[in-house]
Formats: sequence, C-alpha cells, structure tokens
Amino acid sequence: DNNRKAVHGRPNQRERERERERERERAKVDIQLLDTGLSLCCGDYYLDNLLWTYFTEGDYKRKIMAYGGSWGLQLLAAALLVSVQAATNSDPTSWDWKRLYVSEEKPVSNPPEKFGTLTNEKFIKDKHMYKIAGDGANTIFTVNDQGDMFLKEKLDREQKSVYHLTAKLVDKQSNVDVDKPSNFAIQVQDINDNAPVFHEPYTGSIQEMSPIGATVMTINATDKDDPTTVNGMIEYELLTGTDVFRVDSRKGIITTKVGNLDRETTSQYKIKVRVKDMPGQQLGFSSTTTITINVTDINDNLATFKMARYTFSVKEDMKVESKIGTVEVEDKDEEQNKNPEFQIEDPRINKLLEIKQDQQKNGVLFLRQALDYETMNSYTFTLFVKEDIVKFSGLQQNVNANNKAEVVISVMDVDEPPVFTKREYNISVSEETFPHEFPDPIKAKDPDRINRPIRYSIEDSSCPVQIHPTSGKLSLKMKLDRELTREHRCQVTAEEDIPDGKKTYAMVNLVVNDINDNAPKLNMEEIYVCESDKLGQVLGTLIATDKDETNGVFTFMLVRQSSNFSLLDNKNGTATLRLKEGSFNTEDSGEHMLMVKVGDGKQYSEEQLRIVVCQCNSGRTREYCRPHRRQVGVSVHALITILLCIVTILVIVILLVLRQRYRKDSLVTMGKMSGEIHEQLVTYDEEGGGEMDTNGYDVSILTSARHDGSLLPGPGLYAMVKKPQACKGDMAAMIEVKKDEADHDRDGIPYDTLHIYGYEGPGSLAGSLSSLGSSSSGDSLDYDFLNDWGPRFQPLAELYGVDCYPGRDTL
Repeated sequence: DNNRKAVHGRPNQRERERERERERERAKVDIQLLDTGLSLCCGDYYLDNLLWTYFTEGDYKRKIMAYGGSWGLQLLAAALLVSVQAATNSDPTSWDWKRLYVSEEKPVSNPPEKFGTLTNEKFIKDKHMYKIAGDGANTIFTVNDQGDMFLKEKLDREQKSVYHLTAKLVDKQSNVDVDKPSNFAIQVQDINDNAPVFHEPYTGSIQEMSPIGATVMTINATDKDDPTTVNGMIEYELLTGTDVFRVDSRKGIITTKVGNLDRETTSQYKIKVRVKDMPGQQLGFSSTTTITINVTDINDNLATFKMARYTFSVKEDMKVESKIGTVEVEDKDEEQNKNPEFQIEDPRINKLLEIKQDQQKNGVLFLRQALDYETMNSYTFTLFVKEDIVKFSGLQQNVNANNKAEVVISVMDVDEPPVFTKREYNISVSEETFPHEFPDPIKAKDPDRINRPIRYSIEDSSCPVQIHPTSGKLSLKMKLDRELTREHRCQVTAEEDIPDGKKTYAMVNLVVNDINDNAPKLNMEEIYVCESDKLGQVLGTLIATDKDETNGVFTFMLVRQSSNFSLLDNKNGTATLRLKEGSFNTEDSGEHMLMVKVGDGKQYSEEQLRIVVCQCNSGRTREYCRPHRRQVGVSVHALITILLCIVTILVIVILLVLRQRYRKDSLVTMGKMSGEIHEQLVTYDEEGGGEMDTNGYDVSILTSARHDGSLLPGPGLYAMVKKPQACKGDMAAMIEVKKDEADHDRDGIPYDTLHIYGYEGPGSLAGSLSSLGSSSSGDSLDYDFLNDWGPRFQPLAELYGVDCYPGRDTL
C-alpha cells in the first residue's frame, strides 16, 4: 500500500464526479492527452491508477491539448508537471479501488460479462459478501458475493457518461457492514456512434468588391460523441464554391478567396459544406449542408442616360411647379445605392426649369416660370448626370459613359384668357362724394396673337363701384359713408368679347377717405356731487369721441351758464367741471342738468350732462345717491295702440253677444212652432160652433205646418228592453248572477214597468200621450168627430183622422 502514488495537492476526485459532469457540459473545453498516464475531464484530471502504481517518487511531465468547442477548434498545447510522492495512510478504509470502465453500445452477453472487481482487505470468503447501491445498481450493474461486477444492459454514453455507486462489504449472517461503505464511479467509454450535425440553415452576406480574406460567416456543427476523443472532433470542408470562398477546417469561418465579387454579375452563391468527425482519418461520420451567401450592393456603377435626346411638348398655360416630364437614367446598382446628380449649365434654363429625383432616381423636370408661346415656342439645352460619391474607391469609371443628353421642350399655343396689367388695383375716394369717376381705368389684354377685344364687368351687385364694359373706367354707383364701411373689395371680370370667351379676374380695393361730417359726442353719462363738496371742488373731467378721424382736440362750453357749476376747457380735448356754489342736500334736490356744447372746429353738438347729489364718505366715495325722478308718461304711438286694442275688444264682445242672442231667438221660435203643431191642444171658450173668433188662434199655422216636409211624421218611439251582454261562459251561471242582482237591487226598475205620463188636462179628449198608456188597438182611437167641428178644426181632423193616416200610432 505504501507504494501507491497520488498527485500531490489534489482533492479527492471521487467526491466531485457529479459536479464535473455538469461542468463538462457548460465549459465545452475539449482536452486531448498526447501522453499516457492521465485521465482528464472538463478541465480537471485524475490518475489512471493502474498505470501510476508502478511510478516511483519524482516529477513527471505530460503533454495536454485543449480545443474550444463553441468558436471552432482553438488549438492550445501545454505541459503538465506531475509530482509523485509516497502516499500517507490517512484514510483508514480498506477498499482497494481501480477505475471501472464500460464501453458504450457493447452488446449484453448471456451470461453477463465481467468488467471489474470490488476489492476490500477485510473480505473473508464464505463469511462476507459485496453489495452495491446507486446509479443502475442491481439493474444495469450487478455484483456477486466475491465482488465481481457484471453488465446487464447496453449503455449509451451520450445519455449518461458516468455512473456513481456505493460499495458495501456486509456479513452474510447478520447483514451488518464489515467496513465503511465507499463511493466509486463507472466510466462509460465512448465509441464513434454519432455523426456531426448542423443545427440550422445558414445564410450569409458579403459586400461586392470586398477584399480577399473578408469574413462572410461562421458555421457551427456539433457531435454528441466525446469531444476529448477523435470521435467527437470535427473538421469542415467546402465541396462547392472553392474558387470563390474558403473555410477554416477547425473554426468553420468562411472567408472570401477573391477580391472582385460583383453583385451585378452574380448576386447569390449556394455552396455545399461538409463536416466530418475523426479528423485526418478516412473513417468516421459526416454531414453536409447548403449555405446561401448573398452579395450585397454598393455604389460601384455610374448612372447613364437611356437615350441621347429627350423631347417634351407642353402647353403654354401650364401652371408653375407642374411636372413637364421624366428623364430616365440607367444604373445597375440598387435604388438605395444610386446617387445621380443632374446639372443644367444654361442659367436661363435654370430659371425656367427645376429638376428633381423620383423614387427610381430618375430626373423629373418641373416648371419654375410661366411659359408664353408668343415669346418663346421652343427650348433646347444639354442635361448632365454625375455621381461624385462612389463607395468603392478602386472602381474604374467608364470615361465613355453616356453622361449627357439633349432635352428639347416645345411650347404649344393655347387660347389664353385675358391678362390684367395688375393683379390688384387700389383706388380711393372721399366719403359723401357722388357722382365720381376714377381717373385710372382697368386694363386687360388678350395675350394671343389674335388679340380679341375685351369686355369688363363686376358681377357683385353689392359693390359700390361700376365699370364701363369697353373702356374699363370705374365710377361710383352710390354715396359712401366711411363710418359704415371703410374699405370695399370688388372682383372685376375681363372676358373675351366672343361667345364662350375666356375669363380672368382681378381685385379692386376701394378705400373710403374720411371727411369731417360727424359732430363729437360726450363719452360720459353722469357726474355726482357730494353734500360735503366745497367751492372749487373738481367734480370730473369731460371727454368726447368723434366717429371721424380727427386729432382728438375738442372744445367744450356750457350752453347756458349755471350758478352752481363751471366748465373749464383744458384745450387738450378735455374739460374740467368745478363746483361754483356748494350746500347740496339729497333731500332738497336729487339731480341737476347741464347742456354742454362740444365741437371739433367744424361740427358741434349739444349734449345733456346729468349731475346727481350723493352722500359721500371722507374719501369722496359716494355711499348714497338720491334716485332721479323719472317722468311718467306715454307716447302718442303707445296711446293709439292701446285705443285700437280696446276698440277691437269691444267690437268682438258686441258681435259675440248679438250672435248668441240671435241663436237663442231662433231656437225659441222653432220650439214654439213645433210645440204648437205636435204637442199643444188649445182650449177655446166660444159662444157657438159656427162663430168666428178673429182674435183667437191662427189656424193658418196648422195649415202651413201640414204642407211642411220637415214636419212629416218620423218613426215611432218604443221602449227598448235592455238585454244582458253575451257571455262566453256557463249560461246557467250568468242567469243566476243576473237574477241575484235583480233580486237585491231595490232601486232597479223591471223591464216590463208601465211608464205613466202626466195628464194633458180636462180639455183633451185624447187623454195621456204615452204610447204605453194608450190602447194597443187603433180601433178605440176615433177622431172622426173633428170633422163635425167645422173648417177651423179641419187640419186637426186631417192630422188625427183615421182616414188620413191609416195605421199611424197615436201621439
């Protein structure tokens, strides 16, 4: 045991196996041994115990090599110094460990193949036995009593590369641990069973004309096999495009091989790349992918004109800033890299035209000034195109490029509208001046060669100016007042004197000049005087305003001198009102009126100024002012209106009364006639049957009533029996309800009740007029005796006689 060697200063590696596995995935540092005697993983290393057991004390050098897997294979070499010394027996354990290895994808044999043995110094055959626990214990790995390890399942290093287990030595009888359990690891050895793969389609780009060795892109492939062995090492190789590009076999960086890439010739390359493991050997797996490389554009081509001559025809009435035409250029570069500059050397054409670029970087001509066919009917000039900024400095420009073109613009004649000599005409006149004719006429002419006559007009009827249709002279239509409108704008129309002639318009601005035609007015309504004011107290300052444009200097004076107040003209457009006599009282007088005459030197006006008496405090601030008396009265117009309203109301009332009275008399008359004919029976006290009574009843009324069609008998009136409403329910229930209502209603009248009417009097032989009280038979009603009473009662006999109206019911 004392001969076993260990690396000086290294911690126990078995306790960190699990952490090393995780670091291995993160670090992606592949370490390859160039010498024997060491096993390394993920930057840490540990001894191959079997080999170093026979080394004596001393220093040993070993070589290692590391590769960076994320950015290609960055090759690094280093020397490792291993110091071997005698081990101290600090660990009391009796386990004798050697690293256990199992190759992945190894087929399972029957019986299982032994791949290692557990060894403990305290082991006694037939008394002790070995047990294991941990990753894959008793399922993937098994152990017999003597400590022999067997593999029962096929392993895959890419799924799990290290299995951590615990070995136990126990008594067969008591199953008690004989020695302290010890941890150990089983390393899965890699074989080349995975091909390297690309993870995504690759697309790169490179500017045209890039120098040799310019980086295009970096490709990356991975291999699941152990990167510390040749099984997981990969190399890259171009299968196509080798004449233009190259690839770094270790790093996968693709660079340019030539310096004359031209997008206009080839804008895209598709190259095939292969990645292979086990570099430098014929064996191994490989994968291929296609990479797209786009050649991006730079400004390495000059713009040239497509044609040597461009011709445009435009009308002379084309508006300024309108488009004339497009001068097309040809540039092989893409739109964003085109940068042509157009130039016109003729300064006269530069004033007339402007050239701009459109989205396709072509030249577009725009009109700067108005054209006139009668002045110039054609323009010819040379247009140049240049490109001063070219990104690739080594570009060989074609000196024979078509960088200039001739442009011809033909102006076409059109019938143009008349043209005024000015766009706006400014005239002025003093107010109150009428009639007035302005000295300068409005002038317009036909720009065409025909030179047609022009007619002038003002279509706005509210314009105070009129124009002569042929001469264009302006004159006033009315008297103007500057205080109403200071300025007038009118539109004048000039039209060719032909049917459907062209029209044009101009504005006339008329300014009304002021004259002194308005008198100034006071600009204040009242002034107050305090009871405590003394002689000479200033009551206020009067100012005035004038509608006219004056210098603002007015004169003030009292129309009638006042014993209480005085007015002083300040000669500056104001006047001061002072108290001449004091002792005012609000109880004695409420207000005073002054007539003030205001003038501006030419016009004068008399204004009434009211002065009220107030009670004031010490600061002459009024606290109470006696309200002025207002005259109560009504104007003449108001009185006339009130009288007319009263007369109208009276007439309406009289008419309503007369109409109501007329309707009442008519109704009474008609009622009497109807009653006399149909209802009244008149009793006479006569001396004899044949004696005539001239003062009695006029029987002509009955005679006339008999021949009146409106008094013909109408249909008879009968008592109507009120029938109960129909019921959709049970008829028996309805009759029962109606019977109960009739039995308990004391005020109700049965349907067959005999209606009794008042008796007409002892002189009436007909008795009651009720149809219910009369006999149901018409035979008992005999009025033939009326025929014996003489001619006076003949109409009654005809009305009530049986022979006259057979079958008629009795009234």
